[in-house]
Parts: sequence; C-alpha cells; structure tokens
Amino acid sequence: MNNSEQPVTVVVVDDHAIFRSGLRADLDDRIAVLAEAATVEEAITVIHEHRPRVVLLDVHLPGGTGGGGAEVLAGCAALLADTQFLALSVSDAAEDVVTVIRAGARGYVTKTISGAEISDAVLRVASGDAVFSPRLAGFVLDAFGTAAVASVDSELDRLSARELEVMRLIARGYSYKEVAKELFISIKTVETHVSAVLRKLQLSSRHELTRWAAERRLL
Repeated sequence: MNNSEQPVTVVVVDDHAIFRSGLRADLDDRIAVLAEAATVEEAITVIHEHRPRVVLLDVHLPGGTGGGGAEVLAGCAALLADTQFLALSVSDAAEDVVTVIRAGARGYVTKTISGAEISDAVLRVASGDAVFSPRLAGFVLDAFGTAAVASVDSELDRLSARELEVMRLIARGYSYKEVAKELFISIKTVETHVSAVLRKLQLSSRHELTRWAAERRLL
C-alpha cells in the first residue's frame, strides 16, 4: 500500500471467534479492522461507535429478534450513506441473499473465497461497486429485475460484441480476473472494455451497470 493511501476501515461481524481471527489474518494491508462483534446487539453498537467504511457481515447471527444480518442492517440504516455492508456467509440460498440485499447490503460473497478475493471485494464495495459471488448474482437479478425498457435496443447498439460479453459478466458480479479467464483476454483489456461500456452507457460504476442490465433483463 502506498503510504499516502489510507486503509479501508472494517468491522467484522461473525459469531465464530475462530473465523473472525482467521479473516483478520487473511485481509491484506490495504484494510484495517477496527473491531469485531458476535451478536446482533454487539454489531449495532460497535458499528455505530466506529463508523467503518465497510462491515463484513455474517447473515446468520444470534441475538436480537432473530433477524440476523438483516436486523443489523435495519439497526444501522442511518449509516448506510457512509458505511457499506458486505454479507459474508456459508449460505448460498436465494432467500438469504435477497433478504440481506433488500435490507441494504452492497454485496454478498460466500466464505469459500480466498483472503485475496475477500480483500478485493472489500475494496470494491468501499469504492461503490456491488459485489457478488458469480452464481449469487442471478438471485439478485431475479428478485430486482424489471421488464425491459423500449430504449434497450438503441443502447445496446452502442456496444461492440466483445463489450456486450464483458458487460454481462461484470454485471453478474465477475471480477476482472474472472472475466479475463472466461473470455481468454488480458485483465488490462477487460479494464479497457469496462471503461468503454460505462462511457457509452453513461454509467459511473459497476453497481449502476448491474442495475442497468437487470432492469433490461440482459442477464
């Protein structure tokens, strides 16, 4: 990390102490863990106290009224403008994914991902992106997508065939590295295509791109 860059501040919320300690050890030096919490009540208190940039939030937590991660989000609703929540769970059930996203989480990844991948996800969420493990993105699109709008054809005409491929994968939650592997192109080429797609569609982030694609049933 460049000395001029401030680390992204994080609070880790999970009811398993061993997992919390392992996660702290796996996160890279661009991320600073301010505190941990193990229950709904602890999480709400700690998050309000520390105001982190990102909260790594387990979906199923003890305490509260049984609402788990979604209840934590409800208790921190006033902070959502400045604090982003990334759900991190062993569950890949559609109900869990949709419930926590509806409550305000910015993304959802499973605990099977590596330390490097979770570090990347934290940084992406902190910068405003929506982040999902690839197979989970479809649940969100099914839940939040709306009917295609009339302008979709003219909008898609602005994109080349390759840009359209890249757009669909990025909007589904694939990382640049995953897109590069899927399409047999370099990460730099992926970055170039994403910049072109955002410019042509007049969008400013991956989060907006996912919403744009979902609204048009393109995924």
